[in-house]
Amino acid sequence: MDQTTEAVVKEEQPAQPDVQTTTTLSSDQPQAEVSKVDFKSLIPDAYKEEKALQNFQDMDGFVKSYLHSQKLVGSDKIPIPNKYATDEDWNAVYEKLGKPTSPDGYEYNLPKEAKLDENSLKAFSTEAHKLGLLPKQAQGIIKYYNDLAGASETEANTKAEAARTEAEKNLRKEFGSTFNDRITAAKKLATSTLGNEFLNNTLLQDGSKLGDNPTVVKAFADLAAQMSEDNIIKGDAPAYMSEKEINRQIASLQQPGSAYWDKKHPSHADVVAEVQDLIRKKNNEQDVE
Repeated sequence: MDQTTEAVVKEEQPAQPDVQTTTTLSSDQPQAEVSKVDFKSLIPDAYKEEKALQNFQDMDGFVKSYLHSQKLVGSDKIPIPNKYATDEDWNAVYEKLGKPTSPDGYEYNLPKEAKLDENSLKAFSTEAHKLGLLPKQAQGIIKYYNDLAGASETEANTKAEAARTEAEKNLRKEFGSTFNDRITAAKKLATSTLGNEFLNNTLLQDGSKLGDNPTVVKAFADLAAQMSEDNIIKGDAPAYMSEKEINRQIASLQQPGSAYWDKKHPSHADVVAEVQDLIRKKNNEQDVE
């Protein structure tokens, strides 16, 4: 290799630095702390008492709320209040949606036999207006509770009627042929003692009327039976006989040779009618031909 070639080779080789230096950032170096600013201190004195600003805690929340409001300017949409909204903000929304200006603006389409009285409806309207309910919502709630009250009353009446029927069945079995007479005497005594209005309008815990309650009816029937022995119960209350007494009287009227068997006897028809009446009482029947 001659000198010229050697010189060219030396020229093409890149120059190497004499010293290689590396710069690194240490995580141990202190960083500048971000200072927190009290948002309320930034509010001018003239606006510090504004309720709309009381819910903001920092500038970030305030700016987001402002930008949200600006986007809705000129829009025909109803803005949805954010978490910083006051009761006044929400009330403005309710009014735009159709909230009545006063509790009197609520109207309820209920049947004539509605279970909710006028005072209850007025009290509900006041609360509904306070909560911002729309008329349709208020109507739906009232209808629901009125239907619920009606269903409860129907169920109570059904149970009371079932209990009355069962009690009557047991009393008929216990009183036998004297059932009608004893019940009549019991009602007469109860009415003269307590009065019809009290008997019909007083409801017991099981939902039955006082005058229909089997325990009360039986008590008055037993009391009437005891009092009748001392002639305390008077008037048109029919006397009643035991089944044994009825059989004895029928046997007496149907003796051989009596008017019951002699169709030509002038009392035949009367005696037959009396026997039939006794048989009806014995069988506790109302209409027997």
